[in-house]
Amino acid sequence: MAKTTTLHELLIDELKDLYSAETQLTKALPKMAKAATDEGLKSGFEEHLDQTHEHIARLDRVMELLDASPKGKTCKAMKGLVAEGEEKISEDASPAVKDAALICAAQKVEHYEIAGYGTVRTFAELLGEDEIAALLQETLAAAYETAQPIQRLASTLNLKAEEGDEAKASDAEHEENE
Repeated sequence: MAKTTTLHELLIDELKDLYSAETQLTKALPKMAKAATDEGLKSGFEEHLDQTHEHIARLDRVMELLDASPKGKTCKAMKGLVAEGEEKISEDASPAVKDAALICAAQKVEHYEIAGYGTVRTFAELLGEDEIAALLQETLAAAYETAQPIQRLASTLNLKAEEGDEAKASDAEHEENE
């Protein structure tokens, strides 16, 4: 593994990490959309996929400006987040609870993106790479925009999951009393 000695090298390394993360998401988001039962959640995952393709296109442009390849690194964090999402998909849970679990996975992904893009944008600013910083800011803003509807859905869908739990508890209590 090459030694990273400058902020410029660190910027490129982190951009490669984000490129890998976004590429992994292009495979994970369709699975999450298919597993979701709530139509709003399903369409949210589909919109996130469209945005992810835009993020990749911006990263391609950024790496072109830096005269570097976006490939060559695997984002281990996203690999783990995707694996957690896949576990949620395969769990035996009620539809409402599964949707709540998928939202949990989506929020983790979104916050990872926000942290990553905020960091590389700051690196680009410090290095005087204004065009790159502006491109990264666009993606950061998009990540914040994606996080908001997910959060709103979480409020509704988590409540449905909780109501389902209460109904099950009430049914179980009723059966015990018979």
